[in-house]
Amino acid sequence: MTRCRPGIAKEAGSRVVVILTPVVISLAQTLKLAPSRLLIPLSYAAILLTPIAIGLAQQIGGDPRPFAVAVMFAASASFATPIGYQTNTFVYNAGGYRFTDFVKVGLPLNLILWATAIFVIPTFWPLG
Repeated sequence: MTRCRPGIAKEAGSRVVVILTPVVISLAQTLKLAPSRLLIPLSYAAILLTPIAIGLAQQIGGDPRPFAVAVMFAASASFATPIGYQTNTFVYNAGGYRFTDFVKVGLPLNLILWATAIFVIPTFWPLG
């Protein structure tokens, strides 16, 4: 039986976290935008991604707070679809809006939130 050197499991695990983090984030974004997103609420996606974001911050030696705040910003950015949040669905039905109406108004709002997050998060929560 071959013995592994000490620390190899930790090293391999850290590489797996760094490699899989973009995959998990992409998967969560896909679930958020797909009609099946109703199976995983945004709060659950945030709960799933927060430990990954903190692990990524620890891997690069940074403060985990800006990463956690970025997950919070992303979890609250559900403007582009009527199924992104419960209130959007209520307004969608009651107001007689079309799906494209949400895309026309919500996509620019998502872009504004993204641009705001890029500047606000590093300003108030620096990485190092």
